[in-house]
Amino acid sequence: MPYHRADTSAQADKLSGIVEESDLYEGFAPHVETSEIKTLDFYNLPKQTGKEPALRSFTEIQQLLQQNKKRDVKNILRENSWPINSPIRSQLWPALCAQHLTKQNMLDGFYWEMVHQVFGTTELSEKPIMLPAFVDATHCLPYHLTSTGRAVADRIVNVLGYDCPDITYSPVLYPITSLLLHFMSEEEAYLCLAGLVGSKEKTFINQTKLQHEVTWKTVMQIAKKHTKSAIAYFQRICPGQKLERVFMDWCWWILAGLPFQHLVRIMDCYFHEGIKVLYRVALVILNLFHKECQSNNEWSPDNIKNDIGNALIKFCKKIPVSPAKLLHAAFSIRGLSTQYISRIFIKTEMLLKSRSALNSGSKQLIKSRSSDNLPTSQSQVNIQMMSHTLTIRELHSESCRNLLFTLWSWLPVRITMYQPVLLYTTEEHGCSLTTFYVRVEQHEPTLLMIKTCNNEVFGAYCSSRWFERNVKDDKGQRQAYFGTGETFLFSLYPERAKYPWVGIEGDRDLGHSSELFMAADSKMITIGGGEGQAIWMDENIRFGKTDGCKTFNNPPLCPSGDFEIRVLEVYGFVGV
Repeated sequence: MPYHRADTSAQADKLSGIVEESDLYEGFAPHVETSEIKTLDFYNLPKQTGKEPALRSFTEIQQLLQQNKKRDVKNILRENSWPINSPIRSQLWPALCAQHLTKQNMLDGFYWEMVHQVFGTTELSEKPIMLPAFVDATHCLPYHLTSTGRAVADRIVNVLGYDCPDITYSPVLYPITSLLLHFMSEEEAYLCLAGLVGSKEKTFINQTKLQHEVTWKTVMQIAKKHTKSAIAYFQRICPGQKLERVFMDWCWWILAGLPFQHLVRIMDCYFHEGIKVLYRVALVILNLFHKECQSNNEWSPDNIKNDIGNALIKFCKKIPVSPAKLLHAAFSIRGLSTQYISRIFIKTEMLLKSRSALNSGSKQLIKSRSSDNLPTSQSQVNIQMMSHTLTIRELHSESCRNLLFTLWSWLPVRITMYQPVLLYTTEEHGCSLTTFYVRVEQHEPTLLMIKTCNNEVFGAYCSSRWFERNVKDDKGQRQAYFGTGETFLFSLYPERAKYPWVGIEGDRDLGHSSELFMAADSKMITIGGGEGQAIWMDENIRFGKTDGCKTFNNPPLCPSGDFEIRVLEVYGFVGV
């Protein structure tokens, strides 16, 4: 039967530190084998400072969440080392994950309706459940769940796979499910996962093989910059071993290696800030391991050179620092901004797409449906039926198909999983910027395609909502430009070319003029800036101009520079 935790608000709020006589297991759900959970000596070390401030209560954090004070919440989560048995997590983790929930139909009872739909009953089967294909059977980490808890975890990931068919490869999903179940009910754990999987603002869980590969390669690139000494040491003692083999398992250093108490504290921050928390922890692990290798014979070159990856996981099991020190070191790393990480991630994704590189070392990565990067047959039909730009009379149908495939190959891989939908076209909705905003502004991303009266076809992939033209900064001022480095320009006819953001080509700071992605107001739309505007359209969506610009280092997208618009079409993507 469904398990519903009683309200533990009062209990959670009373907890201001480690109470000596409290039950070690009071904070755990019934489906946890608490006898296996051991306290670590780190908590018994004498305090080096005076009286420490009381730990924050859930009520305090909840108020900050309601006021959208995310930075304050972030600081609290980083600094407050709630003990492993704290009841606060039964409320804190669901509240943190709920921030990211995008589906509006997740009402009370939704999960149990899904369970009944998938299994025909809400009773927990005594027979093993076959797990979805996206689960990695070698890493179904249950931690301290009982056999019942493991069956519950199996059921959750099955229902999630049924509700989210676009998940094709997600090895960390099962361990995250297990961790959630230590502190909450089955239904609450499912809602948390739905929030993490569906999050648009932050990345928590990779859902395709390509995303998985891009992520570990991103970690490797970051490590080469921020842990240079450790990387140089590994390369020196293992000249024949590729770093790729080590970093392919980076997430298991954390999820399979670290003690449970460290992992729980990391999750406190992860559920609020996203996968960047794990990036930071991985860098600290590398630095700590390198330090131990130089002073501890257990990790001497002769002992680790044949398998650094497994040595790292074994090291994590005996990690010589407390959870608080580990996190403090992780969040003390400078120059590791979200923008920097995003730039490395996008650059890595583009390189993999351009090379069609979906394997590395001896571990084969099988193509997932999303990495085929072509629209489905039905999508092709829908676009060609709706589109007035991709059905140019002067072109044969096969040429139109090739144009479509070319355009699709330029999109970010995760977007190609979704069904395109025509949001706005001047042919049906009129030539009005007001109508354009009404129909388009809340969608992210969007694909703009322009056909001129000379039959030139070009446009832009716009990474952010057009509504952001109204967003104000802390000083109450509207930002002239918005968007991200995923935005790009393209030309389809008569020339085919893609013009990505210049920042993808390197990690150097290119200045403000190279980050002018999108701008708009009641009189015009602009894409690209800096010594020219790549695309500019007037308020009547009738005339426009195109110049070279610094943001994309593009030539004018049509020879004359000035153009008259025959058709403007804007596509969104269902489910993004």
